[in-house]
Amino acid sequence: MAKQKDDGSYDGSQIQVLEGLDPVRKRPGMYIGSTGYDGVHHLIKEIADNSVDEAIAGYGTRVDIRILADGGLEVTDDGRGIPVDKHPKTGLSTLETVLTVLHAGGKFGGGGYKVSSGLHGVGSSVVNALSVKMVAEVVKSGELYRVEFERGKTIVPFVKVGKTERAQGTRIVFYPDPEIFKETVEFDYKWVVSYLRHQAYLTKGLYGSVYDERTKERQAFYFEGGIKSYVKNLNIGKEVLADDVFYVERQVEDSMIEVAIQYNDSYIETVRPFANNVLTPDGGTHLIGFRAALTRVINDYARKSGLLKEKEENLSGDDIREGLTAVILVKLPDPQFEGQTKNKLGNPEVRRYVEQVMNEYFAYYLEENPDAAKKIVGKALLAARARKAARAARDNVLRKGALDGMGLPGKLYDCSSKNPSESEIYIVEGDSAAGSAKEGRDSKTQAILPLRGKVLNTERARLDKMFANKEIVAMIQAFGVGIGDSFDVNGLRYHKIIIMTDADVDGSHISTLLLTFLFRYMKELIEGGYVYLAKPPLFSLNKGQKKTYVYDESGLDAELDRLIADRKERGTELSDDDDKFKQAGVTLSRFKGLGEMDADQLWDTTMNPEHRVLSQVRIDDAENADGIFTKLMGDEVSLRKAFIQARAKHANLDELDI
Repeated sequence: MAKQKDDGSYDGSQIQVLEGLDPVRKRPGMYIGSTGYDGVHHLIKEIADNSVDEAIAGYGTRVDIRILADGGLEVTDDGRGIPVDKHPKTGLSTLETVLTVLHAGGKFGGGGYKVSSGLHGVGSSVVNALSVKMVAEVVKSGELYRVEFERGKTIVPFVKVGKTERAQGTRIVFYPDPEIFKETVEFDYKWVVSYLRHQAYLTKGLYGSVYDERTKERQAFYFEGGIKSYVKNLNIGKEVLADDVFYVERQVEDSMIEVAIQYNDSYIETVRPFANNVLTPDGGTHLIGFRAALTRVINDYARKSGLLKEKEENLSGDDIREGLTAVILVKLPDPQFEGQTKNKLGNPEVRRYVEQVMNEYFAYYLEENPDAAKKIVGKALLAARARKAARAARDNVLRKGALDGMGLPGKLYDCSSKNPSESEIYIVEGDSAAGSAKEGRDSKTQAILPLRGKVLNTERARLDKMFANKEIVAMIQAFGVGIGDSFDVNGLRYHKIIIMTDADVDGSHISTLLLTFLFRYMKELIEGGYVYLAKPPLFSLNKGQKKTYVYDESGLDAELDRLIADRKERGTELSDDDDKFKQAGVTLSRFKGLGEMDADQLWDTTMNPEHRVLSQVRIDDAENADGIFTKLMGDEVSLRKAFIQARAKHANLDELDI
């Protein structure tokens, strides 16, 4: 295509100046991170965090969120209410100013809040800009005030409605703009519940409720114990080393430091760092300070008590954090987050504050609770020995692997492409499925790794035990990312890891075992979107040489109904006495396993990128996922029993081996 030429002029008329909230609509990702699922739900945080801030400041006691049947979301609190007086700078009401002017808020040192999660003062106005409609109502001294917007512009001016019986506070209703959020504008009830549950844990004395008008579902939260209750909840289903939760809350200069700790007998570290009630998944200075102090205090105690001998090296941070469950909550007047999405805390002074509190009070705890202290140190010593054993086992595996052919497992049928972005690996059960998959695959881009028998349950296994398991080692070698302290996602050899098992109970069990391993030891692969489940067909509807593949029971009924309707439309006379298959003019074949399919069938149904059905494995709620793996794959039988009993009515008896 030929380049278009202009007259070469370049002057002020060509420079765009975006005014008001226009920059937000032009570049929404700069303010909320994305315009997909995460972005839509980030809008909720921006509004609801303001209501939570009122509770943190001691002016409110409840936050109620309602998902409206018409697609909107309502957040109501009983705080002071956004001010409604005339703003001296804008000449508008303060309510209108807050919702239409970027960087207008009570969180810039003006005395409105000592501590807040919404620090940048852009949240409410950004939500307004990205909403097709927003309604804001404030009740102060028994008077109701109201203003309405459309895509950030005032369409119903600010007005004093008059007297009301409603409680004091703020009510915001907004509707995400489908022009901005093209992927979805629907709110996820589970996400809202998870968000508000966390806020209730983090704010002692806060009552939070969620109601979904679409489904009539409702939940409410109130946790007197705050983050102590949070830690206990995270440890449900796990054997704790001590019943009591270590807890400290201390003010250091102008900041409040809260820490809750309880160890369990698992091999996983679960730490949740928060700053002003905002989860910081990438950590930051508060987490660095916590880890440094924890390592120092436990090593000092171990030396002092003689549990760690003079000639023995100090316990590493990884050893000490094995089985740790902790929540760190810092509240500070001027948090410095990295970016508007607030994933990491940057305040350098916070590291010193957290270290100071931990050095003093966790040391006291260990001295005053020698039984618990001994168990914590004992677990760390076992972890250290296991780490050394794992390193030796890993080195042994790598040494052997290097002799077997560049560190790749011998049973791997690799693809010829060396480009990870176009390469995919199928994890299959058994040699029979592997044979068909090997013959039917696209050998350029598709690798096959067969596994024998049930994979090791890694929920209850340390790394040293895993290195002794051939199937686990084969996956570690094939993926190329390493494991433990050598894990590096950049080494991934395939950008699609596809678990392909039979569509039966055994297949589901194997998939769950594989997902347990990936979730516990290679979570970054799931978070990066590299892990998939293949969905092989359950049925084949046959008419002569033509076959139609169906993937589940509901799909079978729908396909039969479609075929019957099609035959009726063509004038075929059908008898109501005949079964649906005869009416549809087809016969039914059921696949009991992938090994029953020939190479062509497997390619057509499950491996051909144009026709296959893949489900990407996502972690929407890491805490919930952690709890499910603990419940289903851990040692506590009673939890599994309760899970099975609760879901017994949904079981398909035809699929059970009874």
